[in-house]
Amino acid sequence: MAEADKDDLISIIEEEEGDVRIPAILPMMPVRDVVIFTDMLLPLFVGREPSVRAVEKAVEKDGFLLLVTQKDPSNDNPGPNEIYRVGTVGRILRMLKLPDGRVKALVQGIVRARIVDYVRKKGWYRVKIELISDAYPDKPSLETEALMRNVREHSERILALRGELTGDVTTILESIDDPGKLADLVASNLRLKLEESQQLLEIVDPVERLRRVNDMLSKEVELSAMQAKIQSDVRDEISKSQRDYFLREQVRAIHKELGEIDEKSQEVDEYTKKIKRAKMSKEANKEAQKQLKRLEQMHPDAAESSIVRTYLDWLVDMPWNKSTKDVIDIKKAKKVLDKEHYALDKVKDRILEYLSVRKLNPKMKGPILCFVGPPGVGKTSLGRAIARAMKRKFIRISLGGIRDEAEIRGHRRTYLGALPGRILQGLKQCGKNNPVFMMDEIDKLGSDFRGDPSSALLEALDPEQNVEFSDHYLNLAFDLSKVMFILTANLTDTIPSALLDRMEIITLSGYTEEEKVIIAEMHLIPRQLKENGLKARIFSLSSGALLKIITQYTSEAGLRNLEREIGTLCRKVARKIAEGERGTFNISKNNLHKYLGPPKYLPEMDQEESQIGLSTGLAWTQVGGEVLYVEASFISGKGELIITGQLGDVMQESARAAVTYTRANLGAFGLDENVLDNVDIHIHVPAGAIPKDGPSAGIAIATALISILTDIPVDKYVAMTGEITLRGRVLPIGGLKEKALGALRGGIRTVIIPEKNQKDLVEIPANVKRKIKFIPVGHMDDVLPIAFDE
Repeated sequence: MAEADKDDLISIIEEEEGDVRIPAILPMMPVRDVVIFTDMLLPLFVGREPSVRAVEKAVEKDGFLLLVTQKDPSNDNPGPNEIYRVGTVGRILRMLKLPDGRVKALVQGIVRARIVDYVRKKGWYRVKIELISDAYPDKPSLETEALMRNVREHSERILALRGELTGDVTTILESIDDPGKLADLVASNLRLKLEESQQLLEIVDPVERLRRVNDMLSKEVELSAMQAKIQSDVRDEISKSQRDYFLREQVRAIHKELGEIDEKSQEVDEYTKKIKRAKMSKEANKEAQKQLKRLEQMHPDAAESSIVRTYLDWLVDMPWNKSTKDVIDIKKAKKVLDKEHYALDKVKDRILEYLSVRKLNPKMKGPILCFVGPPGVGKTSLGRAIARAMKRKFIRISLGGIRDEAEIRGHRRTYLGALPGRILQGLKQCGKNNPVFMMDEIDKLGSDFRGDPSSALLEALDPEQNVEFSDHYLNLAFDLSKVMFILTANLTDTIPSALLDRMEIITLSGYTEEEKVIIAEMHLIPRQLKENGLKARIFSLSSGALLKIITQYTSEAGLRNLEREIGTLCRKVARKIAEGERGTFNISKNNLHKYLGPPKYLPEMDQEESQIGLSTGLAWTQVGGEVLYVEASFISGKGELIITGQLGDVMQESARAAVTYTRANLGAFGLDENVLDNVDIHIHVPAGAIPKDGPSAGIAIATALISILTDIPVDKYVAMTGEITLRGRVLPIGGLKEKALGALRGGIRTVIIPEKNQKDLVEIPANVKRKIKFIPVGHMDDVLPIAFDE
């Protein structure tokens, strides 16, 4: 490999000592990154094997060697077509073999030459050459002299702008009278591209070569002047900045001596301390230092300074490295959860499992839990209990009705009044980076032209992505993996599937009557007594009265209405005390109506006895399970089907399937196959003002139709749920636990369920299974013997 050491590249002119005989056939060495001109002296480091051989062959004889530039500097083995035809014959003045096998040679350019033919190509190049001599008259013309003077002046000016002009250089330039040699000297020291240098080398006419060099020098003078101006401006700016800094330091020192406070310096010092105490991530610390430097250079009254201060306040107040130490005492956590909430064993087990894994693996990422259930079952209060059990901070935000993506990811700092999103606001408020973060009403998120908040939540609620959650305001990665996110929803139908996939769904179905009694005695009554200023010794609510409130004054899966009714009792008593009445107020089921009025709900509605054509179904609603009554009646007509009660499309299809099954099996019931030809079938599901839908009322509709056809009443204590097919098969349904609790509230004793739902009986509380008999069936033939009151 042949390389030119450009730092050592110099040009000299020596007096001729006589004629030099140069052979017509010479070794040739391709060089790269440099074009060698005549009278040029430079060291070459030769590493390629063919080049080393060419140097050795030249040294063995008279030391002459043709140096030609290769076209592609990156090519290690250039062929004849990849090497220029014009080069310079050089003489090797000194050669040194290096330990690594390379050769260092000091070479001086003698004369230009052109390659006529390649004599040897294998191993190393040997070429036949033709010398190129400069042809010019002994006395240069006036134009040539003016051109030479111009080149000298341009060269001196360039060197002066670079700070490299010395007396020796001026002397050398003035001593050269040969235009060709002057052109070669200047060209060898110009910072030209390889192609431009080669073009100059190939110009035979020295005056023309000098004219081309003059053009290049003119361009270089302009570039050097502009470069010098830029450097001068930079130096002036630096000098001004240093002067301003020096003056500011003097002012600060004067204020210090006078005992006065420099408010801006004090502010910068405070931010510096806060940044250090915040223990930010590397990227956040770099950004904070950058913004602090900007603030330091701003005028205190500048409009942007307040924006920078607000941003710095958010950066230093964020809990980058502040965590709450978890309490990993499983037994103690279980006691706290049991004390705060009765029942809900499935949820408690999941929390205790998380704590157990956390104890074994402290670096475990926080789970994303979603509590789904009707209102009032304790989803939000359970989140608070989890935080207390783990000794963590608790944050709650409501997502209901949020339509702006910026509520989640924050506003960009370009907007006036920009702030981070609700997530980072909550973390700043609690001051820790591992709180229990509850997001209520995830199923009620909206979206419009301002963005989709549910899509913005995808990053925050994904354990694989929230390690580097990016808020638009901070524009820095913040670690949310330590946060325990708990979301709540009444139903999952409106939650986007991508968001639902990131959450672990835990269903809270509701409470049985016994559980409500215990919860009321443990939590609701003491809380209402405290809120209404009553003492436990003067207020007494019997268990019978409490049970009556649950069954006849409320109808819900949760506890909200129950607590309202208890609150009403407390307020009634508080008024009596305020009016001067004394004594103990004992409320029983016999005098309950004096406080709350007549009962609002009757468990069995109008079913005082079993009736023909009236069956009992079970429905799932957002507020828990409900008893659903199905009425069927025949009237004279043309065999049409009338459906009323605000039934949805799916429920209407179930009704048609039940009618088709009944028509197809009239013979099996001992009836004439034409019995329905002259009658219209009317199916009604009270209450008519409430919309209803779903396939699970299929067997209840079929039972009501067969009951009126066979004139056999349906047992009022039997409820049923299941989808029916045209062949009478009973298909599985969902929400069995909620429906079972609704049946218990409705006074049902037997529930007919699809055979494939038998697996779901595991989730039904034991006390419900003691009071209700669940009978799995696979066909409509199995339903009728159970449902009919013989």
